[in-house]
Amino acid sequence: MYRVIGTVKSRAFRVLWMLEELGQSYELVEAGPRSDVARKFNPLGKIPALVDGDAVLTDSVAIMTYLADKHGGLTAPAGTPERARQDAMTLWLIDEMDALLWTASKHAFVLPEKLRVPEVVPTLHKEFARNADALAGMLQQSGDFLMGDAITLPDLLAVHCLGWAFGAEFPPLPEPVKAYSKHLRARPAFRAAAAA
Repeated sequence: MYRVIGTVKSRAFRVLWMLEELGQSYELVEAGPRSDVARKFNPLGKIPALVDGDAVLTDSVAIMTYLADKHGGLTAPAGTPERARQDAMTLWLIDEMDALLWTASKHAFVLPEKLRVPEVVPTLHKEFARNADALAGMLQQSGDFLMGDAITLPDLLAVHCLGWAFGAEFPPLPEPVKAYSKHLRARPAFRAAAAA
């Protein structure tokens, strides 16, 4: 059984959802960032971490990639053009959505107050809205899921970012993106992870 170190209201949710989609057993070890428990698994105190036997893995997307490859689900096979396109989508989401959300969070509450620059947040909102429009265009071409006919790792990443944006009061999402997010959030695996 896997152990996931983190909280449901963090990037650890991505890992929990991945495990639910893959039908894998896990235990959630509640630990906030920079907590003593988190530092046992990652000296930087960052969450999530995944314990698989003697191996401790960190970074939500690295963990998701590992799990998808190990269990042969939610991913295109490594070494294929489809995988390269999937990885490109994953990296685009990290650069153009996750990074904006994380920067806004840092300047809202993570950084010490004297280091925060709240004036940057409106620019982050505009960039996110531009990227949400781009995502809407991608969805019109791809169908129900970002990579085509089946759910893959980028879908989990995208929907987590969209939920984060909603919670952080980013600009409203385009209708196709809202519908996509609602569709995936209705999945039993998503709901099971949210209840972990």
